[in-house]
Amino acid sequence: MGICKLQLTFHMYFFHRCREKQRKEASRLQTVNRKLTAMNKLLMEENDRLQKQVSQLVYDNGYMRTQLHTVSTTATTDASCESVVLSDQHQQQNPTPRLQRDANNPASLLAIAEETLAEFLSKATGTAVNWVQMIGMKPGPDSIGIVAVSRNCSGVAARACGLVSLEPTKVAEILKDRPSWFRNCRCLDVLSTIPTENGGMIELLYMQTYAPTTLAVARDFWTLRYTTNLQDGSLVICERSLTSSTGGPTGPPASCFVRAEMLPSGYLIRPCDGGGSIIHIVDHIDLDAWSVPEVLRPLYESSKILAQKMTVAALRHVRQIAQETSGEIQYSGGRQPAVLRTFSQRLCRGFNDAINGFMDDGWSVMGSDGVEDVTIAINSSPSKFPGSQYNTLSVLPSFGGVVCAKASMLLQNVPPAVLVRFLREHRPEWADYGIDAYSAACLKANPCAFPCARPSGFPSSPVILPLAHTVEHEESLEVVRLEGNAFSPEDIAMSQDMYLLQLCSGVDDNATGACAQLVFAPIDESFADDAPLLPSGFRVIPLDPKSDDPYATRTLDLASTLEVGRGGVRRADEDSSSYNHQSVLTIAFQFTFESHFRDNVATMARQYVRSVVGSVQRVAMAIAPSPLGSHLGPKSLPASPEAHTLAQWICRSYRIHTGGELLQVDAQRGDAVLKQLWHHSDAILCCSVKLNASAVFTFANQAGLDMLETTFVALQDIMLDKVLDEAGRRILLSEFSKIMQQGFAYLPAGICVSSMGRPVSYEQAIAWKVLEDNDSNHCLAFMFTNWSFV
Repeated sequence: MGICKLQLTFHMYFFHRCREKQRKEASRLQTVNRKLTAMNKLLMEENDRLQKQVSQLVYDNGYMRTQLHTVSTTATTDASCESVVLSDQHQQQNPTPRLQRDANNPASLLAIAEETLAEFLSKATGTAVNWVQMIGMKPGPDSIGIVAVSRNCSGVAARACGLVSLEPTKVAEILKDRPSWFRNCRCLDVLSTIPTENGGMIELLYMQTYAPTTLAVARDFWTLRYTTNLQDGSLVICERSLTSSTGGPTGPPASCFVRAEMLPSGYLIRPCDGGGSIIHIVDHIDLDAWSVPEVLRPLYESSKILAQKMTVAALRHVRQIAQETSGEIQYSGGRQPAVLRTFSQRLCRGFNDAINGFMDDGWSVMGSDGVEDVTIAINSSPSKFPGSQYNTLSVLPSFGGVVCAKASMLLQNVPPAVLVRFLREHRPEWADYGIDAYSAACLKANPCAFPCARPSGFPSSPVILPLAHTVEHEESLEVVRLEGNAFSPEDIAMSQDMYLLQLCSGVDDNATGACAQLVFAPIDESFADDAPLLPSGFRVIPLDPKSDDPYATRTLDLASTLEVGRGGVRRADEDSSSYNHQSVLTIAFQFTFESHFRDNVATMARQYVRSVVGSVQRVAMAIAPSPLGSHLGPKSLPASPEAHTLAQWICRSYRIHTGGELLQVDAQRGDAVLKQLWHHSDAILCCSVKLNASAVFTFANQAGLDMLETTFVALQDIMLDKVLDEAGRRILLSEFSKIMQQGFAYLPAGICVSSMGRPVSYEQAIAWKVLEDNDSNHCLAFMFTNWSFV
């Protein structure tokens, strides 16, 4: 009887579990069905809009044909094809000026608002702008949505539409809070609010934005924003600049900014059946590109950059919050999503503050040392900073102010995503351990008195600990742990592990027109929610190729070569048919200082940034893709005398120990030996052998570099024990004495790991001692045969 009851209980439990799974699956399918229905509706509307656009183009084409035919038949002296075309375009782009409106009359502002609404809707759902879909942006229930950019219109414009699982009022609340998602927004002030009779709201806004580099002036906007409901239940937020042509009150002056114009833009938020919203976003602005140096104008003339920085960013932010609200995203570590977003915003804001160095924040520029490549700015008034990170830093006992060293350069043939990914994964290649230790010690009660370089380098490779990432993984927040190492008894403050809070974005190679960025700031072990942050980092922004002119070198200092109004960069004697893409790299590093060490820290910061610039230039040269598209760039044959000598030692030692020939053809000349070793089909690598130190690679042939997915620049940053898996390390350890006594040993098939973390299988490996001419030990050589990525 008891067994029957137990069986019955088990069956009932199993039955309820199955029913629960069925309910969850049914609910999931209903959600997916609603998404597909809404997306299908969106695609049908987009198809209707495209049909209207085609009809409009056909009509315009017929009209132009008629005008051209009329001109050719009348043959008047003052009318030509060019004049008719230009006059027609002039009429379209420069409509009849409006009558000057009373700036203080609410009815005038309402008239401006209604005109803005009509023009915005014609862009969002009509054919007022010729939209071209961005490559890589495919519609679907789980995609970001439909993203398009403008073609042949005044200014730059971008449009996006997508589906989110939030109600329209919540979506509107998120989008109106522009500083929370637009990383380039410095401040947004609502100076006046006027309710309308139809239940809407008119707001007068003043917005300041950051400049993306140190080489251009920041922009500000004076706009009218209109929020209202349409008859179909849709919610609209539209906005445009108030200028002399539109009428309305005059905006506040700002000496450190260039006034940009926002053409009718905004958000159309429509409720969906069953919940959620369909969002249409239009951004249309004129950034006055003619006021910046010619080489930088693509930053201000690119609709793709506007789409990534503003339009897509808004849609992604709404989707992120929607998924966090629904519980679809779970973060580890006990941190709330809002707290992690705040960390990301503070890192970006602090980095932007450092790049721009606004005087009203307390920044002042120090005199140069005769070379204008690095700019040094000082701020001793942390209370004037809008960000809380500087206010909290001011209470530290070591705080006397902030020194910022910054520079910008032009990169040629260097994809932004590849460069930033390399800087993230190979920090010891460009960073200085002593400087990192000084920055971390400034957060403690007993900081180091003065920073200095440490020639010993990093004691071990930094460890990257993921913390959070956005829905589409275009941005990740992480903690970097740097192992502590006291170089001397007086350096005991550096003996503890150091931590950096790091934000990495734009490392996806498929992100069209996106900039890549790596920003980091030292944090202490507590990692409190209000921890002080002093961000430093790198930003790489692609320049759309507007012309085919190559530039002088792969990396150039822009600060000394730019000239406003005309191309100040000298041309190259390079082949114009070569692979040619430019991007702008901006570097900024911030350090705290005690008052009596200000000049010393400023000198150190200048020298350190110059050192980082030199390292980045070498990295850029190494990773620049070849015309064939290799993601690590061309790997040229090393030509130094040391390389020729090492090649002879490797082949001679292999012959002595194994009795066989490493190379198929006997070559007497050193350059022939090196060339054949370089092109050997198997991966051949050399690593150092030192007591009480990890073995690091010192040489690799082309196959070895391909297997490790690295370059000569980063090769010495890779340790042998990080490449071999646990089984491989055990086998090598057991065979090490044999290698040292007999001179070589064969290792069985196994798995190793590339520098990018990809597993690599090999059929066999052989290790042998490389002897110098006097038969003393020089290094260990390894040859991995028939290797391939798993």
